Amino acid sequence: MKQFLFLFVFALTAPFAHSQENLPTDYLTKEFHQGRREAFRALMPANSVAVVFSYPERVFSKDINYNYHGNPDLYYLAGYKEPDAILLLFKEPQGTEKYTEVLFVRERNAAREMWTGRRLGIEGAKSKLGFTTVYNGKDFNAFAIDFSKFDKIIYDKFPTDVTESNHPDNLFALLKSFTSKAGITTENEASIDLFNNITNSLREIKTPEELVLMRKTVKLSCVAHNEVMKAVGPDMSENEADGIHAYIHRHYGAEGEGYPPIVGAGANGCILHYGENNATKIDNQLLLMDVGSEYHGYSADVTRTIPANGKFTEEQKAIYQIVYDAQEEVFKLCKEGTPIQDLNKKAKEVIATGLIKLGIITDPKDARIYYPHGCSHFLGLDVHDKGNYMGTLKENMILTVEPGIYIPANSKCDKKWWNIGVRIEDDILMLKNSYENLSAESPRKWQDIEALAKQKSTFNEMKFPKI
Repeated sequence: MKQFLFLFVFALTAPFAHSQENLPTDYLTKEFHQGRREAFRALMPANSVAVVFSYPERVFSKDINYNYHGNPDLYYLAGYKEPDAILLLFKEPQGTEKYTEVLFVRERNAAREMWTGRRLGIEGAKSKLGFTTVYNGKDFNAFAIDFSKFDKIIYDKFPTDVTESNHPDNLFALLKSFTSKAGITTENEASIDLFNNITNSLREIKTPEELVLMRKTVKLSCVAHNEVMKAVGPDMSENEADGIHAYIHRHYGAEGEGYPPIVGAGANGCILHYGENNATKIDNQLLLMDVGSEYHGYSADVTRTIPANGKFTEEQKAIYQIVYDAQEEVFKLCKEGTPIQDLNKKAKEVIATGLIKLGIITDPKDARIYYPHGCSHFLGLDVHDKGNYMGTLKENMILTVEPGIYIPANSKCDKKWWNIGVRIEDDILMLKNSYENLSAESPRKWQDIEALAKQKSTFNEMKFPKI
């Protein structure tokens, strides 16, 4: 009987005894994450502790969760991608062991890993992530720490949508234990502001390791956009175009998309965050595609607007050219030292001038009716990444440049302009005295888009059985 039990337990645990093989080799290294922790610690005030929680798991339907997407700050600092975790960073060494960081992780559990996948556990966090002091999450409640001795406790807003539970090692228990230990009854805005000041300053400047991944995610997103330009036709559905993007992203190793794709034809392209992507035919309309991959945590954000039949109408071309001209003028400002707010000011100025010239508006202030959003945002681990928007551009920042014009039906202008929505969005790496357009591989000029549309796509030849 004992032998049977041993064999049963061995059979259950053996598949999870070692980390998964045959994985990509270009993930960020543990040395990168160690370096980010050191950089964070250098910006902490004296006698302080920083606390970083994982994000909660979220329900997709009933007892099925969405694929887990972790807290980008926790990944940035620790490389840890699982739920139910907490990271402590100390300005000065603590205890007799002189540790400066402690990571609490999800406990290994062979039965659960059979259902939901491998876990790093304590030993994995030590060997794979480079931590010395690691405990299971259930040990945090008993962990000897006196938060009252610190002058500053630094943390971000607590995760929301956390499911209540009696388990001692999940995120709810970690949050409850932390607030109790630290005597926190309401979130402290000063603590949150300090956390974000530090992470904004770090994450807005991309390291060489991050730039490798950013180039990859943007490049493969451009390949996807170009393939849709070649494959699209009036009979294609929005969902099919969306699917081409998804297939190409995964073909090149991306884990998915950095945000819900926006693939809108005609009037749908005038909805800024359109997400249904369910029109069965694009017809002879413009197709606005705001789609970017997520590769090893880093998001691209590329938008192209193309004619489904391969040729812009005169009205579509006129609106498109204004947006293109706005981009070109903003690009001239993309270099170190430019106030970030100047990018949007310039885009608004060019768009207002263009709309007045076409007779769509008469007052420059009315440009906001058809261009209601900003021109630029930081890009990286979040599609709307962390950064200091009231500051100036610095070398190795990556921001989008995405002016747009959207004229829905029943707008107060000639109806020939109705249901034309155009956005062009590129991912721009700031240099000392210039910039690099990381998404330049996907054409922006209307002439180049029409030329590419004449080429055949691999997807044009795909045949599926009728259902």
